[in-house]
Amino acid sequence: MPPKKENNGCGCSSIPISFIIVLLGIGYWGFTHFDFRKISQLLPTMQPPATLTPQKSTAPLLTPVPGQVETAVSPQKSSGTPAIAQAPLRSSSPKASLTQALWEKKLIRGIYLSRYQATNNADEQTIRQRVRYYHSQGINTIIHGVWGNGCTMYKSEVMQQTLGYQSCPNQFRDQWLDWLIDEAHKQGMQVHAYFEKGIKIDKNSPIFDLAISKRWLVPGVDKTYTGIDQYVLDMDIPEVANFFRKISVEFVQKYPTIDAVQWDDYLGYYAGLPGKEDRTARLTKFVQQMRSDMKKANPTVSFDLCHHNPYWGKRYFAADWQNWGVDRVFIQTYNDANLNQELNYAKHYAGVAITDQQLYRLKSLLKNTEIKSILVFPSSGKPEEAAALVRKTIQ
Repeated sequence: MPPKKENNGCGCSSIPISFIIVLLGIGYWGFTHFDFRKISQLLPTMQPPATLTPQKSTAPLLTPVPGQVETAVSPQKSSGTPAIAQAPLRSSSPKASLTQALWEKKLIRGIYLSRYQATNNADEQTIRQRVRYYHSQGINTIIHGVWGNGCTMYKSEVMQQTLGYQSCPNQFRDQWLDWLIDEAHKQGMQVHAYFEKGIKIDKNSPIFDLAISKRWLVPGVDKTYTGIDQYVLDMDIPEVANFFRKISVEFVQKYPTIDAVQWDDYLGYYAGLPGKEDRTARLTKFVQQMRSDMKKANPTVSFDLCHHNPYWGKRYFAADWQNWGVDRVFIQTYNDANLNQELNYAKHYAGVAITDQQLYRLKSLLKNTEIKSILVFPSSGKPEEAAALVRKTIQ
């Protein structure tokens, strides 16, 4: 009897081909019509891993000015001027919040705007937007040029009477400073009028030829700064001294709500000028009289100075400013090599001035509680970028 063969397959060969085709057709129909979403209802809900790293927030961090109401506004479309956001959004980072708190403790957080940076025929909306922009960056004081190179950035009757024209050759709107002051005060900020370049002029000054013809200049060239030839107006000449005193009085009367006027290290006579004449006592007398006249005209305006430390001021610029009777003094700390020595002086006065190239020093200055105020000078000539860098550094 032959052995029984083993069945090595599944027996599929014995299934009719027509039946197999029917099964395949039913399977295809079921695959395409079955609702797999119902399966998820029978499965447990999946939770994300507990160690998932959160994404960094892209919301801007804005620094408020004390006393301002915090109100959120929708982002504005770009129109060439930085979008203004009024709401100070706090950082979730404890370190950033601490740095921001130290910044807000400084009494004056100022930025310099040169005399052409908010004029140039700018309309009211543009000027107000710029003020709000600086406010949004945590700045609470704008120090804006109103005088420089021997002329005013506003229409001046004193200029007209003395020199025969009303202002610097610039296309500014008559009300530009009124708009600037008004908007700053609405934002809880201050405006300090910056008498840029002080008693010095260069060959581009509109009064240069007149000053030469009238012999109003101190002999020699002032080369305090490399590459810049300055000429110093002589305050020993009564006509020149009276002109400056009248300009000071006119300004604080024309703009009675200005918070302060500020002069800088250009209020001085560089020691490198020819001759051995000591002008210290006479410069002191001039400044004391100018300040006195200004205070009589408007007692509420602060008479400020941003200058070299008292030793350097007196030794190299005939500026014995400790005897000038100024209300506030900010020490220029633009020389990194002498920063620690400058800070030793600055802690006894209103604060310091640094450039936008020294913002890496900002955090250490914030931690120094003896430094009461910080002013930023945009040496790059771009104050809006400098303000943004300040905010970025603080965050």
